[in-house]
Amino acid sequence: MSESSYQTVDASALYQRAQSDRVAPSLYYDPAVFETELERIFYKTWIWVAHESELPNPGDFRTTMIGRQPVIVVRDKSGAVNVLQNRCRHRGATVCEQHKGNAKGFTCPYHSWTYGLDGALRALPYGDGYEGVIDKTELPLASLRVGIYQGLIFASFNQEIEPLEDFLGGAKPWIDLFMKQGAGYPIKANGEHRFRFNGNWKIQLENTTDLYHFPVVHKSWMKSIDDETAAAITSFMTSDQAFCRSLGNGHSLAVLVPELVDLDRDDGAPIPERFAGLAATLAQKHTPDEVRRIVRSLMGVGFNLNLFPNLALSMAFFRVLRPISANETEIRHVALAMDGGPEEANRVRLRIHEHFQGPFGFGSPDDAEAWERVQRGSHAGPDLPILVNRGLNREHTAPNGEKTAHATDETGMREAYAQWRTMMEQA
Repeated sequence: MSESSYQTVDASALYQRAQSDRVAPSLYYDPAVFETELERIFYKTWIWVAHESELPNPGDFRTTMIGRQPVIVVRDKSGAVNVLQNRCRHRGATVCEQHKGNAKGFTCPYHSWTYGLDGALRALPYGDGYEGVIDKTELPLASLRVGIYQGLIFASFNQEIEPLEDFLGGAKPWIDLFMKQGAGYPIKANGEHRFRFNGNWKIQLENTTDLYHFPVVHKSWMKSIDDETAAAITSFMTSDQAFCRSLGNGHSLAVLVPELVDLDRDDGAPIPERFAGLAATLAQKHTPDEVRRIVRSLMGVGFNLNLFPNLALSMAFFRVLRPISANETEIRHVALAMDGGPEEANRVRLRIHEHFQGPFGFGSPDDAEAWERVQRGSHAGPDLPILVNRGLNREHTAPNGEKTAHATDETGMREAYAQWRTMMEQA
């Protein structure tokens, strides 16, 4: 059966397959569910597409995908950011195949229809064949609605969607805290790597606020670091201060190092021995307070923030997911640096990123192996539910509706599936 022949699912049956504390394994592999997810989630809500640091100058662009649809994220001459469908209005060819770059406009390689940075159709060859046939002003590259918060660029095919800040809602204060890791400098994207795993996108979505798995799956990483760092990172397992929280609209939070939630706060702890050499180098050009602030930010903030459906702000990097099929997902790990900050510290940040998230790091292969085993295992016992009920016995709800439980609990997953169900049940 071809992808185009799949039928979307009956919304009335979804509640039975995605309940508040369990989901059916078929949600990981049913192609009809996947097609409906593209239409009702990825083509209807806000999707993260880029960071403003990737487009510093007019004409800067990057190409990306929303579901199966290619788009161009570009800064025009006025400084505004546009997100354009990467499809010529003539015969449908993509007008840009470069991953990123700088351009004065975009020209289709098939018949040379040329578009401006704002998407307007500027020129077409041998125009006499179109006199009285078309009006160029009516054939721009189709544009998406754009929203930007704290440098995070989101886009939506839905022109009637709620404002981005309303959608982010309770996640906004945590995004603000995440961006403090620039240590007084703006943060910037500092390279990325991408990979695919043989599993459903929701398996990775669940993972960002799943701290329960960390000391099990990432034993190899913990053996590769010093005892002081390993103890600090895994202290959340028994900490009363570490927690997981739902933030509404599918967003969720997992706090694992409470003392690093707000990096502007200095608890007076000694500089870790592993960073003593860097601190000494920084001290040649920076004040003691600045040195402490930069070192405190090297491993990022003390939490993971999940923004439904495709972006995680995970301690010190962006993790971006893209659904390929019911059984395949693309992941991008975007490293972060201090824009204008000391290069010595940015190098250390990048080495830390590479050690865990990089293509030869310890964390990504272990995570991907676990995700793929979930996908394979979901086919065994299709009537046995996937459980997301950990912590229901100790979860409490605040007056604003946010639910909080222990850091190892599955509150974040339940929030994501509540939003998933809400969107999937809307025709």
